This record gives sequence, structure tokens and C-alpha cells, in this order.
Amino acid sequence: MSEAPQLIGSSGDSLRESFGKALSSLASDYPNLVVLDADIAGGTGVHHFRKSHPDRFLQFGIAEQNMMAAAGGLAAVGMLPVVTTFAVFCLRAVEQARLSIAYSARNVKIVASHPGLDVGPDGGSAQALEDMAAFRAIPGMTVISPADPIEMALATKAVLDFDGPVYMRTGRSPATRVFGDDHRFEIGKGQIVRPGSDVTLVACGVELARTLSAAGMLARDGIQARVVNMPTIKPIDAELLECCAEETGAFVTAEDHNVYGGLGGAVAEALAKARPAPIEFVGLNDRFGESGEPTELAEHCGIGASAIAAAAHRVLERKRRYAA
Repeated sequence: MSEAPQLIGSSGDSLRESFGKALSSLASDYPNLVVLDADIAGGTGVHHFRKSHPDRFLQFGIAEQNMMAAAGGLAAVGMLPVVTTFAVFCLRAVEQARLSIAYSARNVKIVASHPGLDVGPDGGSAQALEDMAAFRAIPGMTVISPADPIEMALATKAVLDFDGPVYMRTGRSPATRVFGDDHRFEIGKGQIVRPGSDVTLVACGVELARTLSAAGMLARDGIQARVVNMPTIKPIDAELLECCAEETGAFVTAEDHNVYGGLGGAVAEALAKARPAPIEFVGLNDRFGESGEPTELAEHCGIGASAIAAAAHRVLERKRRYAA
């Protein structure tokens, strides 16, 4: 497990700023590290790296497909490329990520800012709600969505140490700090961050803070909700999920993503193999987003704390019916 980099980001940092600061602070430990940008360094957090290591910062302009293909080539000659752009622009380069990176098993890290409703006022056309599904379906691609600035900095080091292609989400808005300085991150592992025996709430990314709020709401109703942070969507921590199924017997998943193909699908697939249990999916219900502030959009589009709590009530009713 990795120690936190020195420039870890404060509690008020966005995930993208925490990522950019961590990347800059870690650069001296990875002499072959290069950062690829598509003319939006200010929006992805890598302006910190551009300032500290301009000789290792490669500007591709608005040419994401070319950038992905070039990253595969750089990795083929021993470089460690980190590709950065907005999540929605990664979708236009899925073919290149598939062929030039994953098919060739190149050691490239794709780091996407502005995922899901986090884009806010930019509206539905800019809100990537399909990215985790698209990249999770690519063979050999690891998919990660850290929850807060502390975890983002730890995940940045972890993906640089990891050998293989990775897709990682960051975020635009100031992020609620969930973890302390003693937090640890390991690719492929989830953690129970709140105990409970009635239902398991599994979340990733910005939804973890909302899920913890939902657990507080449920506690006032006498429901003890276990909260699991699942920052690695692929490979999913199937062992932890099987344990939670045995001990709580019901699940809610929460993600800033379409309900199809992301965290919910990964959890359901793992449970189907190990120990099936009733499950509710909190995410965008097969729709596009719209313009607004991210927190307001979360409530409006059904991924806020109240929606998570309501899903828990629904799944507990099914759990009781099945038990009867």
C-alpha cells in the first residue's frame, strides 16, 4: 500500500487538483513519466505538472484520438504516459484506447476529469455518463474512481506503480474529504467505511460522501446501513461483496454514471457468481444529464443522498419479502 505524497491536496481541493498536485510531486520518482494534454491542462489539474516539468509535458491540441495512439507508442519505447482530458472527450477516442493501448497491453494511464454530473452547467452534451461502462468493457483495462482528495493522491501513485492500462476518473468540483491522512488505497480492494448489518451501500467517486449522508438518514429510521467504498470498479472486490452479501443480504449501489455498465453492473455480476442478493441501482436511469449545479443536479437526477436512502428502503422491503 502506498504512502500519501507530500503535495496531497487540501479538503477543499477538487479531485483534479489533488491528482495534478500528486502527479507533480511524484514526477522525480518516475523519470520516464510524461503527461499528454489536449489543450485543457487548467481543466484537468495537470497545469501543476506543466509548471514543474515542462520538458515532460506533451501538448497535442484538440486531438484526443491522436493523443491516445501516441501514448501507446510512447509506452512501447519505455515511457510512462499519462493521458489527460475530459471524460466526454475520452469517449471519442475509445477505439484508439482499445487498439493502441489495451490490445497491445501498453502501460498507459488515462485520467479523465469532468465525469458525470460533475460538469454541471456545461450540460448534458458534456456530461460523460457512459465512460466507466465503455472502458470497463475493454479487455485488460483497469477502471478506478477515487472518492476524495486523499484517496485521489494515493490512487495516483498506485496507478503509476501498476503495470498495465488504467482508466481513472477525477472531478471538477470541490470534493468532500471523507478519509483521514492514514487512509490506504490498493487497486482491486474496497473498504467498509461504516459498519451496519441491515443493508450494504456500495459507492464510488463523489457518491461515497452522499452515501454516508444517506446512511445517517437511515440510522434515524432504525436501519443500520453498511457503507462500502469501492474505488476500483474493475477488477471489483468480489471477496468483500460476497462477505457483505452473507452478513447483510441486500445491496444498493451508487454512482455518478448511467445505471448500465458501471459500478452497479460490476457489483451485480460479482454477486451473481458468488451469492445473489436483492440489489437496487442508484445512478442516471438511462438518460442524459442537463445544465445545473452538480449538487442540485444530483438531487434532481436521482443520485443524491435522499435517493440512496429511498433505494435502501425499497431493497429492504424485497429482502423481507424473500425471507418470508
